Amino acid sequence: MGGGDGLSDYAKLNLVHTIREVPGFHGALAWLDGRAVGLIDCFAGFSTFAARPLLNVHDVVVINGLRGQGIGKALLAWAEQRASQLGCCKLTLEVLSRNSMAMACYTSFGFAPYVLDPKAGNALLMQKTISED
Repeated sequence: MGGGDGLSDYAKLNLVHTIREVPGFHGALAWLDGRAVGLIDCFAGFSTFAARPLLNVHDVVVINGLRGQGIGKALLAWAEQRASQLGCCKLTLEVLSRNSMAMACYTSFGFAPYVLDPKAGNALLMQKTISED
């Protein structure tokens, strides 16, 4: 996942029932011949600049062997339709800079690096891990 690591044992046990309770969660599965072959999960947010909701695409996953066949784009189309239904001003997402296949998919779908003001540069995603103790 993300960095190439699988889910922790804790996440495997708790993800499905926990994520359903998160306010603003929107997710879908892609099915092919009766089996799930992809998923997308998104979370509602808010743009203070537009004073409207937005939808952040948190994960897009397509199983190995089926990537590059339009499943990811179909999931993104689902998210775009959901965002439109919610009155969102935009879709956002984060992608690892070396994930060229995902970047190509997102770019061909219309995503572009976030630049509010070209003189200020591109926006960067940052994080700070919160300890559990």
